[in-house]
Amino acid sequence: MGNLSMPRTDLALEIRETFPENDTQIQGVLLKEEYNKKRDIKVTTVTIKDDRGAKAMGKPIGTYITIESAKLDEKDESFQEPITKEVAKYIRQLAGDVKGKEILVAGLGNREVTPDALGPQVVDNLLVTRHLKEEYGEEFLERNKMGNISAIAPGVMAQTGMETSEILKGIIKETNPKLVVVIDALAARSVDRVNKTIQITDTGISPGSGVGNNRKELNKKSLGIDVIALGIPTVVDAATIVRDTMEHYMQGQDFSEQETNQFINEVGEHSIRNMFVTPKNIDEAIKQISYTVSEALNQSFV
Repeated sequence: MGNLSMPRTDLALEIRETFPENDTQIQGVLLKEEYNKKRDIKVTTVTIKDDRGAKAMGKPIGTYITIESAKLDEKDESFQEPITKEVAKYIRQLAGDVKGKEILVAGLGNREVTPDALGPQVVDNLLVTRHLKEEYGEEFLERNKMGNISAIAPGVMAQTGMETSEILKGIIKETNPKLVVVIDALAARSVDRVNKTIQITDTGISPGSGVGNNRKELNKKSLGIDVIALGIPTVVDAATIVRDTMEHYMQGQDFSEQETNQFINEVGEHSIRNMFVTPKNIDEAIKQISYTVSEALNQSFV
Protein backbone atom coordinates (compact mmCIF):
# COMPACT_ATOMS: atom_id res chain seq x y z
CA MET A 1 0.00 0.00 0.00
CA GLY A 2 2.95 2.31 0.59
CA ASN A 3 2.51 5.80 1.96
CA LEU A 4 -0.77 6.51 3.71
CA SER A 5 -0.81 10.26 3.09
CA MET A 6 -3.57 9.84 0.47
CA PRO A 7 -6.13 7.33 1.76
CA ARG A 8 -8.09 5.38 -0.82
CA THR A 9 -11.43 6.81 -1.83
CA ASP A 10 -13.75 6.74 -4.82
CA LEU A 11 -15.49 9.98 -3.82
CA ALA A 12 -14.51 13.14 -5.70
CA LEU A 13 -15.77 15.17 -2.74
CA GLU A 14 -13.26 13.54 -0.40
CA ILE A 15 -10.39 14.18 -2.81
CA ARG A 16 -11.46 17.82 -3.07
CA GLU A 17 -11.49 18.07 0.74
CA THR A 18 -7.78 17.28 0.85
CA PHE A 19 -7.07 20.65 -0.79
CA PRO A 20 -7.34 23.99 1.04
CA GLU A 21 -10.04 26.27 -0.37
CA ASN A 22 -7.46 28.73 -1.73
CA ASP A 23 -5.02 26.12 -3.07
CA THR A 24 -3.93 27.19 -6.56
CA GLN A 25 -3.35 23.53 -7.52
CA ILE A 26 -7.10 23.00 -7.58
CA GLN A 27 -7.83 25.58 -10.26
CA GLY A 28 -10.26 24.17 -12.77
CA VAL A 29 -12.48 22.61 -10.08
CA LEU A 30 -15.75 24.14 -8.90
CA LEU A 31 -17.46 23.29 -5.61
CA LYS A 32 -21.14 23.93 -4.87
CA GLU A 33 -22.93 22.95 -1.64
CA GLU A 34 -26.65 22.82 -0.83
CA TYR A 35 -28.33 21.73 2.39
CA ASN A 36 -31.96 20.82 2.97
CA LYS A 37 -32.32 21.34 6.71
CA LYS A 38 -35.84 19.95 6.84
CA ARG A 39 -34.82 16.64 5.25
CA ASP A 40 -31.24 16.65 6.57
CA ILE A 41 -29.86 16.08 3.07
CA LYS A 42 -26.63 17.67 1.88
CA VAL A 43 -25.81 17.84 -1.83
CA THR A 44 -22.31 18.77 -2.99
CA THR A 45 -21.44 19.18 -6.66
CA VAL A 46 -17.79 18.96 -7.70
CA THR A 47 -17.27 20.03 -11.30
CA ILE A 48 -13.90 19.33 -12.94
CA LYS A 49 -13.79 21.83 -15.79
CA ASP A 50 -10.45 21.28 -17.49
CA ASP A 51 -7.20 19.33 -17.65
CA ARG A 52 -5.70 21.28 -14.75
CA GLY A 53 -8.51 20.23 -12.47
CA ALA A 54 -8.43 16.65 -13.74
CA LYS A 55 -4.69 16.39 -13.06
CA ALA A 56 -5.01 17.84 -9.55
CA MET A 57 -7.95 15.62 -8.64
CA GLY A 58 -6.79 12.48 -10.40
CA LYS A 59 -10.25 12.12 -11.94
CA PRO A 60 -11.74 12.74 -15.41
CA ILE A 61 -13.35 16.03 -16.46
CA GLY A 62 -17.04 16.01 -15.58
CA THR A 63 -19.64 16.45 -12.85
CA TYR A 64 -19.66 14.58 -9.53
CA ILE A 65 -22.78 14.97 -7.38
CA THR A 66 -22.61 13.70 -3.79
CA ILE A 67 -25.81 13.26 -1.78
CA GLU A 68 -25.27 12.74 1.96
CA SER A 69 -27.77 11.78 4.63
CA ALA A 70 -27.47 10.03 7.99
CA LYS A 71 -30.79 8.26 7.32
CA LEU A 72 -29.93 6.77 3.94
CA ASP A 73 -29.65 3.19 5.25
CA GLU A 74 -32.57 3.41 7.70
CA LYS A 75 -36.07 1.94 7.25
CA ASP A 76 -37.81 5.28 7.56
CA GLU A 77 -40.58 5.54 4.97
CA SER A 78 -41.12 9.23 5.67
CA PHE A 79 -37.52 9.83 4.64
CA GLN A 80 -37.07 7.28 1.86
CA GLU A 81 -39.58 8.99 -0.43
CA PRO A 82 -37.83 12.40 -0.41
CA ILE A 83 -34.34 10.88 -0.74
CA THR A 84 -35.57 8.76 -3.65
CA LYS A 85 -36.93 11.88 -5.38
CA GLU A 86 -33.66 13.71 -4.70
CA VAL A 87 -31.57 10.94 -6.25
CA ALA A 88 -33.92 10.69 -9.25
CA LYS A 89 -33.68 14.45 -9.80
CA TYR A 90 -29.91 14.35 -10.14
CA ILE A 91 -29.91 11.22 -12.29
CA ARG A 92 -32.25 13.02 -14.72
CA GLN A 93 -30.06 16.12 -14.55
CA LEU A 94 -27.01 14.19 -15.74
CA ALA A 95 -28.91 11.93 -18.16
CA GLY A 96 -30.55 14.75 -20.09
CA ASP A 97 -33.54 14.03 -22.33
CA VAL A 98 -33.85 10.26 -22.49
CA LYS A 99 -37.64 10.00 -22.16
CA GLY A 100 -38.86 6.95 -24.03
CA LYS A 101 -35.33 5.89 -24.93
CA GLU A 102 -33.85 2.58 -23.90
CA ILE A 103 -31.74 2.55 -20.74
CA LEU A 104 -29.39 -0.25 -19.74
CA VAL A 105 -28.72 -0.59 -15.99
CA ALA A 106 -25.61 -2.58 -15.04
CA GLY A 107 -25.37 -3.70 -11.41
CA LEU A 108 -21.68 -4.35 -10.81
CA GLY A 109 -20.22 -6.42 -8.01
CA ASN A 110 -20.23 -9.85 -6.42
CA ARG A 111 -23.59 -10.73 -4.91
CA GLU A 112 -21.86 -13.37 -2.73
CA VAL A 113 -19.90 -10.66 -0.86
CA THR A 114 -22.36 -8.41 0.96
CA PRO A 115 -20.44 -5.08 0.82
CA ASP A 116 -20.02 -5.65 -2.92
CA ALA A 117 -23.60 -6.80 -3.57
CA LEU A 118 -25.19 -3.37 -4.03
CA GLY A 119 -25.28 -3.47 -7.84
CA PRO A 120 -26.83 -6.95 -8.16
CA GLN A 121 -29.42 -6.17 -5.48
CA VAL A 122 -30.43 -2.94 -7.25
CA VAL A 123 -31.00 -4.96 -10.42
CA ASP A 124 -33.08 -7.47 -8.43
CA ASN A 125 -35.40 -4.66 -7.27
CA LEU A 126 -35.54 -2.81 -10.60
CA LEU A 127 -38.66 -2.68 -12.77
CA VAL A 128 -37.31 -3.92 -16.11
CA THR A 129 -39.65 -3.17 -19.01
CA ARG A 130 -37.81 -3.60 -22.33
CA HIS A 131 -39.47 -6.98 -22.91
CA LEU A 132 -42.90 -5.39 -22.42
CA LYS A 133 -42.25 -2.98 -25.25
CA GLU A 134 -41.22 -5.87 -27.47
CA GLU A 135 -44.43 -7.72 -26.60
CA TYR A 136 -47.06 -4.97 -26.24
CA GLY A 137 -45.58 -1.95 -28.00
CA GLU A 138 -44.36 1.49 -26.93
CA GLU A 139 -47.88 2.77 -26.22
CA PHE A 140 -48.21 0.21 -23.43
CA LEU A 141 -45.19 1.69 -21.64
CA GLU A 142 -46.46 5.24 -22.07
CA ARG A 143 -49.98 4.40 -20.91
CA ASN A 144 -48.65 2.72 -17.78
CA LYS A 145 -45.96 5.38 -17.19
CA MET A 146 -43.08 2.95 -17.51
CA GLY A 147 -39.58 3.60 -18.76
CA ASN A 148 -37.81 1.45 -21.30
CA ILE A 149 -35.31 -0.29 -19.02
CA SER A 150 -33.20 -3.41 -19.37
CA ALA A 151 -30.75 -4.63 -16.75
CA ILE A 152 -27.82 -6.96 -16.18
CA ALA A 153 -25.76 -8.05 -13.17
CA PRO A 154 -22.61 -9.21 -14.98
CA GLY A 155 -20.79 -10.55 -11.92
CA VAL A 156 -17.03 -10.21 -11.47
CA MET A 157 -14.08 -11.51 -13.45
CA ALA A 158 -13.39 -14.33 -10.99
CA GLN A 159 -16.90 -15.66 -11.73
CA THR A 160 -17.10 -15.06 -15.49
CA GLY A 161 -13.51 -14.86 -16.75
CA MET A 162 -14.51 -11.71 -18.62
CA GLU A 163 -14.06 -8.00 -18.08
CA THR A 164 -17.33 -6.21 -17.33
CA SER A 165 -16.58 -3.91 -20.26
CA GLU A 166 -16.48 -6.90 -22.62
CA ILE A 167 -19.87 -8.13 -21.42
CA LEU A 168 -21.47 -4.68 -21.67
CA LYS A 169 -20.06 -4.07 -25.14
CA GLY A 170 -21.72 -7.24 -26.37
CA ILE A 171 -25.06 -6.28 -24.82
CA ILE A 172 -24.85 -2.73 -26.19
CA LYS A 173 -24.13 -4.05 -29.69
CA GLU A 174 -27.19 -6.33 -29.60
CA THR A 175 -29.74 -4.09 -27.82
CA ASN A 176 -28.59 -0.57 -28.80
CA PRO A 177 -29.46 1.38 -25.60
CA LYS A 178 -28.99 5.16 -25.53
CA LEU A 179 -27.58 5.32 -22.00
CA VAL A 180 -25.85 2.98 -19.54
CA VAL A 181 -26.33 3.50 -15.81
CA VAL A 182 -23.67 1.66 -13.83
CA ILE A 183 -24.29 0.87 -10.15
CA ASP A 184 -21.37 -0.09 -7.92
CA ALA A 185 -20.18 -0.21 -4.31
CA LEU A 186 -17.42 2.29 -3.53
CA ALA A 187 -14.75 2.91 -0.91
CA ALA A 188 -14.78 6.02 1.28
CA ARG A 189 -12.08 7.83 3.18
CA SER A 190 -14.44 8.82 6.01
CA VAL A 191 -16.20 6.28 8.22
CA ASP A 192 -19.12 8.72 8.52
CA ARG A 193 -19.85 8.44 4.79
CA VAL A 194 -20.10 4.65 4.64
CA ASN A 195 -23.69 3.70 3.72
CA LYS A 196 -24.68 7.37 4.10
CA THR A 197 -23.57 8.77 0.75
CA ILE A 198 -24.50 8.48 -2.92
CA GLN A 199 -22.18 9.71 -5.68
CA ILE A 200 -23.61 10.26 -9.17
CA THR A 201 -21.32 11.20 -12.04
CA ASP A 202 -21.38 11.51 -15.83
CA THR A 203 -17.76 10.37 -16.18
CA GLY A 204 -18.27 6.62 -15.86
CA ILE A 205 -16.36 4.43 -13.43
CA SER A 206 -13.26 2.30 -12.90
CA PRO A 207 -14.66 -0.75 -11.07
CA GLY A 208 -12.73 -1.67 -7.92
CA SER A 209 -10.39 1.34 -8.03
CA GLY A 210 -11.11 2.35 -4.44
CA VAL A 211 -9.89 -1.00 -3.11
CA GLY A 212 -6.91 -1.26 -5.46
CA ASN A 213 -8.54 -3.83 -7.76
CA ASN A 214 -8.72 -1.88 -10.99
CA ARG A 215 -10.65 -3.22 -13.96
CA LYS A 216 -11.13 -1.63 -17.38
CA GLU A 217 -12.95 1.70 -17.29
CA LEU A 218 -16.62 1.94 -18.16
CA ASN A 219 -17.23 5.29 -19.84
CA LYS A 220 -18.35 6.82 -23.13
CA LYS A 221 -14.95 6.27 -24.71
CA SER A 222 -14.85 2.55 -23.89
CA LEU A 223 -18.54 1.69 -24.40
CA GLY A 224 -19.44 4.10 -27.20
CA ILE A 225 -22.51 5.62 -25.47
CA ASP A 226 -23.16 7.95 -22.53
CA VAL A 227 -22.51 6.46 -19.10
CA ILE A 228 -23.77 7.56 -15.70
CA ALA A 229 -22.20 5.95 -12.65
CA LEU A 230 -24.00 5.78 -9.32
CA GLY A 231 -22.14 4.46 -6.30
CA ILE A 232 -22.45 4.14 -2.54
CA PRO A 233 -19.40 3.67 -0.29
CA THR A 234 -19.81 0.46 1.69
CA VAL A 235 -16.24 0.05 2.97
CA VAL A 236 -13.44 2.19 4.35
CA ASP A 237 -9.71 1.50 4.23
CA ALA A 238 -8.57 0.08 7.60
CA ALA A 239 -5.42 2.17 7.29
CA THR A 240 -7.58 5.29 7.32
CA ILE A 241 -9.11 4.33 10.65
CA VAL A 242 -5.67 3.64 12.09
CA ARG A 243 -4.32 6.93 10.74
CA ASP A 244 -7.15 9.02 12.16
CA THR A 245 -6.98 7.34 15.57
CA MET A 246 -3.21 7.36 15.93
CA GLU A 247 -2.80 10.85 14.53
CA HIS A 248 -5.24 12.24 17.08
CA TYR A 249 -3.52 10.38 19.92
CA MET A 250 0.09 11.13 18.94
CA GLN A 251 -0.58 14.82 18.37
CA GLY A 252 -1.97 14.92 21.90
CA GLN A 253 1.27 13.39 23.11
CA ASP A 254 3.37 16.09 21.38
CA PHE A 255 4.85 13.85 18.68
CA SER A 256 6.03 15.76 15.62
CA GLU A 257 4.16 15.47 12.33
CA GLN A 258 7.14 13.65 10.81
CA GLU A 259 7.25 11.12 13.66
CA THR A 260 3.50 10.58 13.44
CA ASN A 261 3.54 10.00 9.68
CA GLN A 262 6.53 7.64 9.89
CA PHE A 263 4.86 5.52 12.58
CA ILE A 264 1.51 5.36 10.78
CA ASN A 265 3.12 4.45 7.45
CA GLU A 266 5.05 1.60 9.09
CA VAL A 267 1.92 0.27 10.79
CA GLY A 268 -0.03 0.43 7.57
CA GLU A 269 2.68 -1.25 5.56
CA HIS A 270 3.29 -4.19 7.87
CA SER A 271 0.03 -4.80 9.75
CA ILE A 272 -3.07 -3.84 7.78
CA ARG A 273 -2.14 -3.81 4.13
CA ASN A 274 -5.19 -4.12 1.85
CA MET A 275 -7.69 -4.51 4.66
CA PHE A 276 -11.11 -2.85 4.42
CA VAL A 277 -13.80 -2.42 7.06
CA THR A 278 -17.58 -2.48 6.68
CA PRO A 279 -20.31 -1.86 9.32
CA LYS A 280 -21.84 -4.81 11.16
CA ASN A 281 -25.32 -3.95 9.81
CA ILE A 282 -24.15 -4.14 6.20
CA ASP A 283 -26.77 -6.77 5.24
CA GLU A 284 -29.69 -4.56 6.26
CA ALA A 285 -28.02 -1.43 4.88
CA ILE A 286 -27.44 -2.91 1.41
CA LYS A 287 -31.00 -4.20 1.30
CA GLN A 288 -32.44 -0.78 2.16
CA ILE A 289 -30.13 1.30 -0.03
CA SER A 290 -30.55 -0.98 -3.05
CA TYR A 291 -34.30 -0.54 -2.81
CA THR A 292 -33.95 3.26 -2.62
CA VAL A 293 -31.64 3.35 -5.64
CA SER A 294 -33.88 1.06 -7.71
CA GLU A 295 -36.91 3.22 -6.95
CA ALA A 296 -34.96 6.34 -7.95
CA LEU A 297 -34.02 4.69 -11.25
CA ASN A 298 -37.63 3.66 -11.88
CA GLN A 299 -38.72 7.28 -11.35
CA SER A 300 -35.90 8.75 -13.43
CA PHE A 301 -36.78 7.25 -16.77
CA VAL A 302 -40.61 7.31 -16.88
